[in-house]
Amino acid sequence: MSWSILCADDVNPQRWKNNGGWTRELLAWPHAADWILRLSVADIEADGPFSTFEGVDRWFAVLRGEGVCLYDYELRPGDELLHFDGALGPDCTLLGGLTRDFNLMHRRGRGRMSVTPASEALEPVGHWVGMFTGHGGVLEHGGRAMALRPMSLAWCESPVAQRCVFKGGRSGEGQAWWMQWSDEA
Repeated sequence: MSWSILCADDVNPQRWKNNGGWTRELLAWPHAADWILRLSVADIEADGPFSTFEGVDRWFAVLRGEGVCLYDYELRPGDELLHFDGALGPDCTLLGGLTRDFNLMHRRGRGRMSVTPASEALEPVGHWVGMFTGHGGVLEHGGRAMALRPMSLAWCESPVAQRCVFKGGRSGEGQAWWMQWSDEA
């Protein structure tokens, strides 16, 4: 039961093929070549379509900037995550310049993924648990406290079923989420 922690600031950005932005991949689990879960932070610099991912569920949130428009939804920092089919590749329009965004992808049919706000405690179940924070804070699990910088992902494989609590750097802004994966469908 050890936690891994990675901050987006410590990851080299990769340019998109369409030159519309940059991605900092935080995790492709369990293997980069054959991932079930993929988590990243992206900087969107220009309007354009999202890449399509057949058989993938996506969760998306704006972390910084004015926001974006996807599927006629205006998304701004602090809004709830948008969950959509990755095969659709929606058009993205910036609402006022560069944004920094959270992206979670899960391959459908390969276990079950759940995502909930980190404003409430979590009782880990399943094989993998993660927590992303846009503003930083402290993650507590099993009597251990871990400081997280802004734009950080913490994750644990085979977590002990002990309560997890997150105390965010900024309250009420909705930029921290628990993620749990189980191999049960």
